[in-house]
Amino acid sequence: MPAEQDALFPGKQFISTVLEALETKTRMTGAIAHRYLMRAAMAGMIVAVFYIVNYAIVGIFDGLHVGEASLAGVGKILGALAFGPALVFIYYTKSELLTSNMMVVVIGYYYKRITAWRTLRVLVMCLSGNFVGGLVFAVMYHFSTLVEGPTGEQALHSVEAKLGYLSSASGVADLFVRAILCNFMINLAMLLIYNGFIHEDWSKIFSMIIAVFVFALLGFEHSVANTVLFTVVGLTHGIDVLPALGNVAVALLGNFVGGGLLIGGYYAYANDDSRWLRRQPRRDKNEAQEAE
Repeated sequence: MPAEQDALFPGKQFISTVLEALETKTRMTGAIAHRYLMRAAMAGMIVAVFYIVNYAIVGIFDGLHVGEASLAGVGKILGALAFGPALVFIYYTKSELLTSNMMVVVIGYYYKRITAWRTLRVLVMCLSGNFVGGLVFAVMYHFSTLVEGPTGEQALHSVEAKLGYLSSASGVADLFVRAILCNFMINLAMLLIYNGFIHEDWSKIFSMIIAVFVFALLGFEHSVANTVLFTVVGLTHGIDVLPALGNVAVALLGNFVGGGLLIGGYYAYANDDSRWLRRQPRRDKNEAQEAE
């Protein structure tokens, strides 16, 4: 029976690992909430560092040419690759990132390990910490020249494109779809890490880098990354606050659908063996009667 059950529900290890992680998060957000906020803030700081690295690389290659050909495309690829390790650093420093927590709390809610109120508490606290971490680095960038020149130009161009989605209904839909796909990729990587089939650290690292590379290269929308970017650009160059908030709101909804529902909800249901187990006594009885 266990072998058959493992074959039918191969993601039980994944669900078990996620529920263990959820237990830690719910306890931290209650008893030692300030330490949870510190973990979340570290994730925001990490995103702030790697996002600027991305724009620095894109800015450098944007000004380079080989004959008549621009190397801007090469810079975009290398910048996306450079941004990829951000998720690796977040995972191995045990920092708290909102978008991966969306998957965790949905699975916990499905299995009735967390209430709707506690779910909201975890997500709000995580987003708050992510924002504070990004704000800390945005303040430091404000007193430096790191977000000037080509780096600043690329960051401003990115902000302009992100805010431009809100200019039309089709743009908002585009933003929403990009946000869904973004967190689908992020949590697909976390699925590979939590499912128990990958044990080597280098395999985990590769999975996370590729997932972030895909979303960065294709221009998917990550609510936390956008929050950090808008904060950095806002303090260094200025920004229109209301469209920025609108972008983050749509990205949050899309990220929740992509990571919370398409990964968390999907795999929670796919690996729920409770109904199957309830049918086993009846099936075993029928098989015994047929054998007689």
